[in-house]
This record gives sequence, C-alpha cells and structure tokens, in this order.
Amino acid sequence: LLGMVVPGPDQGDAGWIVVMEYVEAGYIKDDDAREWNADELLQNLKDGTEATNEERRKRGIGEMQVLGWIEPPRYDAAAHRLVWSASTKDKADPGTAPHGVNYNTYALGREGYVSLNLVTDYATIEKEKPVAQQLLAALKFNDGKKYSDFNSSTDKVAEYGLAALIAGGAGAAALKVAKVGLLAKFGGKLIALLIAFKKVVIVAALGVVGFLQKLFGGGKKKAPTT
Repeated sequence: LLGMVVPGPDQGDAGWIVVMEYVEAGYIKDDDAREWNADELLQNLKDGTEATNEERRKRGIGEMQVLGWIEPPRYDAAAHRLVWSASTKDKADPGTAPHGVNYNTYALGREGYVSLNLVTDYATIEKEKPVAQQLLAALKFNDGKKYSDFNSSTDKVAEYGLAALIAGGAGAAALKVAKVGLLAKFGGKLIALLIAFKKVVIVAALGVVGFLQKLFGGGKKKAPTT
C-alpha cells in the first residue's frame, strides 16, 4: 500500500477517497487490449467480484454486486495506462439505494503496476473523475523502472494480462480499507467518508494496518522505487 488520498479542507463535503497501491507482479503484457469485448469483460468482473464475496462472508461483511459499466475499459498503449469504472451495490440493499462507484486507473511499469482506485458515489462520479485523472497524470516511474525499460532476457513476466486487472478489480478494491477504528488517527472527516462508503470498502485489510503502523509508529520509511 502506497497510501490514501482524501479531500482537502478546501473541498468542503466532497465524498471520495483514493487508495493507492503498488503491485510487483512483473511485466504485464498488454497484447490482449486489442481483442477486448466489453460485455465479456463485464461478466469477468462480475465473476471476480463473486469470488471475493466468499472472503467478505468470512469476515462478516455484506456481499457486493457489480451492476454495470460507468466507463468501459480503455487502454492508452502509448502511456501504458488503463482506466475503467463500474457501479456496485451491497446485495442486501434495495434497488433504489445509492450505488457506489470504483473508478480504477492503472500505470504499468517494468516490474509491476500502480493502481489508483477512486471510491465514490454514482451521483458525483462525473465531477470527481478529474481527481483520479490528475493523480494518474502526475504518476511517473523512475528511469530504469518504466514499462519501456523491460528486458525480455532478464525480467519477470506477469502470469496474467490486462484483462485480469479488470476481472478482480471491484471485488479486490473492496478489500483495501481497514476497519473504521484503525483509521481514527486520520480524523473525523475521513471516518465520515469511510462510513459513507461502507457499502463498498469497509473491511479489515492487513496492508492498510501495516501502512498505519509505519505512518504513526515512528519507524524509518524507505523511499519507494517506483
């Protein structure tokens, strides 16, 4: 986990959070982006979310359902960036309940990728998309770690392609944020945000716990290599 981005004090009651993560999966081939079928990818996403529901049940968390695309997957082959967004809901909620949104952006590198997951509401996603887009545009890999620096004779190739980042996306994103009590040190505004997002993200996540320990526990932090 690289961290979380929340609205600043100048943004009033803006209701979003961005979870940033680096996954050292290896070099992800992007060949399958040429053959994407949006309907098939949506079904894969639904299936992947169902798979994560088993873990949610074990933790006593409501199961999640993917409803459809907010923005079908699109891949920028020149910049090696992937963007897609889907609407979700808690299975137990009535159909009239507000829908959550995961707006997912990915930047590919030589040894893995950085994911920026914007979690917000359906009613505000169009207004808040620029938040994720601005963060993605500002993200750059160091020299030697860029996608274009890949060396086929020495580097590890990921066991999956871009489509797999979509298949497990919404369900996996819902398992990123720690229990509300562990986030109390971030202040009341973030707590309110997380409560608002309970249908999408509230769960105990060891990665976030480790991040909080490093952030507040004093230890020496290493500079990221991405």
